[in-house]
Amino acid sequence: MATNILMPALSPTMTEGTLSRWLKKEGENVRAGDVIAEIETDKATMEVEAVDEGVLGKILIPDGTEGVKVNEPIAILVDQGEAVPQTPTSAPPPQAVAAPELTARPAPPPIPTGNGHDATLERTFASPLARRMARQAGLDLAALKGSGPNGRIVKVDIEAALQKPIPAPAPPPAAAPVARPATPIAAPHRLVPHTSMRKVIARRLTEAKSTIPHFYVSMDVEIDALIALMNQLNAKAPKEGDDAYLITINDMVIKTSAATLRRVPTVNAAWTDDGMAMFDDIDISVAVAIPDGLITPIVRRADQKGLATISREMKDLATRARAGKLKPEEFQGGGFSISNMGMFGVTEFAAIINPPQAAILAVAAGQKRPVVKNDALGIATVMTCTLSVDHRVVDGALGARWLREFKRIVEDPLSLLL
Repeated sequence: MATNILMPALSPTMTEGTLSRWLKKEGENVRAGDVIAEIETDKATMEVEAVDEGVLGKILIPDGTEGVKVNEPIAILVDQGEAVPQTPTSAPPPQAVAAPELTARPAPPPIPTGNGHDATLERTFASPLARRMARQAGLDLAALKGSGPNGRIVKVDIEAALQKPIPAPAPPPAAAPVARPATPIAAPHRLVPHTSMRKVIARRLTEAKSTIPHFYVSMDVEIDALIALMNQLNAKAPKEGDDAYLITINDMVIKTSAATLRRVPTVNAAWTDDGMAMFDDIDISVAVAIPDGLITPIVRRADQKGLATISREMKDLATRARAGKLKPEEFQGGGFSISNMGMFGVTEFAAIINPPQAAILAVAAGQKRPVVKNDALGIATVMTCTLSVDHRVVDGALGARWLREFKRIVEDPLSLLL
């Protein structure tokens, strides 16, 4: 039976993407699990695996096509020897397709499982034919009651569900306003089209600044003791092999932030209309600059990892982020963010919160500055850190307490080893 291969939703924010290239050609056999195409999403370029077996009968969307909507047919898969239809097989209207639920306005997620699968769907018993029919029709198997042995969903259950009226779709969330110049641009210029990533960055940051009541707390933090500990650890680190690592200030900040969140856990939270989502795990999102914008790969359970592990993991994540090779679970989620621009010599800045998180730490460059200690003038390496918080979740005193604890750990870094 001919089935449509649909444009998948590969991230919660994805509504459309670019079909970069096909890795299978028309007429080639396809097995479940084969990588058939590469798709550029709002975050990265990712490989798409086949979920069914058959022959790639017809490619509907050619290489390099931009703006392909989620759940739009991109190819037709047929059985061996089956005639290839020239148009997509019939399917219900778009509102009946279940996959776009990933792109609806998300509630703050529960603790991420890291596997990216729908556990409910995996627990549903259904025959292979019923699964294929349900996927083609956009039916949610978890919502159906099976008439087969032990409640197994079979073909007749799918056919019965298709006879029921399709509910009207919920209205889509209002699009974020697009900033346009008040008057046409008169000066000579060159128009560079927006990439999918740049569009999403613009929409999410506009949403964050428009809907999240930001406030900011800044402190100067002395980092000489932190640098001394880092140098001691690096002097003993293996320089070659799989165990090699080189700890950076950024690695130390990740570890210190995780330790601070363990001591002040109420900042590791997110706002929902029903209550505060208090995260169990300490997952740190770290902003990484890439050619088209930025992405925030996640160091999971950073409070439970040593500095060497964080260093190796962060190096790998950053390398694959710049190459567009991160998996969705490696950049989706997180409970707290860090944006470090110290390497650019920035003396101070405030970052925009990464929703649905409630806080982000902006880290500036360490500089030699005059300081007063015990009524005497001295010199210390100081960096200015600014905590941006969602005032619905974090009150002023709590934000100040978190930053004070962060400063205390940085200036006494041996406490990280306790």
